[in-house]
Amino acid sequence: MASCFVDKREQLSSRHPCLIIAILVALTLTGNPANAEGGYNERAAASFEARTVGESILAIVSLRSQKIIVYDANGWILQAPVSSGQAGRETPAGIFSIIQKEAEHYSNLYDDAYMPHMQRLTWSGIALHGGRLPGYPASHGCVRMPYDFAERLFDTTKLGMRVIVAPNDVAPVAIVHPALFQPKPDADAAAVARAAEADEAASKADQARLAAIAAFREVAQAMVPVRTIRNLKLRSEAQLAAAERAIVAAESIEAKERAEEAKAKAAAKVAELEVQLTAAEAELQPKRDALAAARESAAATETAHAEAAEAARKAARGLEPVSVFISRKTQRLYVRQAFQPVLDIPIAIRDPDLPIGTHVFTALGSNPDGDMQWSVVSLVGRHSDGGPLTDPPSAKEALDRIAIPKDTLDQITGMVSPRTSLIVSDEGLSSETGRGTEFVILMSGEPQGGIKHRRHVPQFEIGYDRPSRWSPYSRSNF
Repeated sequence: MASCFVDKREQLSSRHPCLIIAILVALTLTGNPANAEGGYNERAAASFEARTVGESILAIVSLRSQKIIVYDANGWILQAPVSSGQAGRETPAGIFSIIQKEAEHYSNLYDDAYMPHMQRLTWSGIALHGGRLPGYPASHGCVRMPYDFAERLFDTTKLGMRVIVAPNDVAPVAIVHPALFQPKPDADAAAVARAAEADEAASKADQARLAAIAAFREVAQAMVPVRTIRNLKLRSEAQLAAAERAIVAAESIEAKERAEEAKAKAAAKVAELEVQLTAAEAELQPKRDALAAARESAAATETAHAEAAEAARKAARGLEPVSVFISRKTQRLYVRQAFQPVLDIPIAIRDPDLPIGTHVFTALGSNPDGDMQWSVVSLVGRHSDGGPLTDPPSAKEALDRIAIPKDTLDQITGMVSPRTSLIVSDEGLSSETGRGTEFVILMSGEPQGGIKHRRHVPQFEIGYDRPSRWSPYSRSNF
């Protein structure tokens, strides 16, 4: 067996076979970024190529496998290795959403570190971004992804997309349950109708504005002869006044006669111009009336357009994904839409002292019959005393224990659209939930060093509509 050890007296040279091998190995390792990234080849980024992929709906980061998988309504579409938070600065396990995207981002916490294609999960600084992958958790709490994958993911996600950071490997599975919300069949049609009404109102407003402009031009053109006659009349009146002064000041009969003759001509001219002015103003008046009517019509149609546009915006906003969170810890139901709080009411949960688990239900889209299809991701949490929840309730068992008031259910049903989510958990709302966020729920039994070491932004009050006597609620205007 050949040895690669050499005598100290032996000169090292490029001809030595062991040295050549060592150099080749070194060049191979240093010249291959994949190897430098700590096993990147074995866990390379991948995308689903066998079908047409749809809109990204959900991303799951597995802390155990150090991997991110992105799903559309039909299954996974992208996956890649990651590097999460190191010991003491762990990426917190929990439920998040993308609340900000910035292609060129530099950390304001860690020496202006470059974080390309940053997608923020919390305002305290937890994010997805491109970065170096050594093959093990190494960040300060963020989730690093391969640079090219981070760029591709950045281009496919939308604000509000759900991101689950799971302690273990989990995946969404299809679920059917009567408690899962179904959309009202006319919701999309109503939004389309409001949009059409807004377009029609905008067209009418444009036409009325153009009519007002045309009427103004006609008035402006008709005003030209009126102004000319007025100016001539003013000049003739001035000549008449001068002639009258000349008569008074005349010192001879000849001078007085000349002044009286000038007065007669000026008076005749004033009378003539008065007749012309009256006729010109009579011709101008209908145009003025038309301009006033056109302006009034333009103002009315503009008001109607503004109202129709606002109605269309509300209808479109009503189709934005709504998030519902039911907490066993607080015994409350919360609703948020478009990053804004909508509702906070008490709710009845059967056997409130028993764990219910943490389950994320996601609306995927309607089937041919118009029924909303749902998936669920269940996270293994812990008891309130910190012990492991070895036999967590199933997602269906969790739904069986929840009773949502009918009026609340009817209101939520009217807001259901693809990417709508229902979260049921033993946990309460994290303090990271606030202005400009979706629900943030942290797994209390898991390390949260990445959150604890972050410099938090000032917390904002989470304001929800609170109807009197908790009667049917009204949506907040956001």
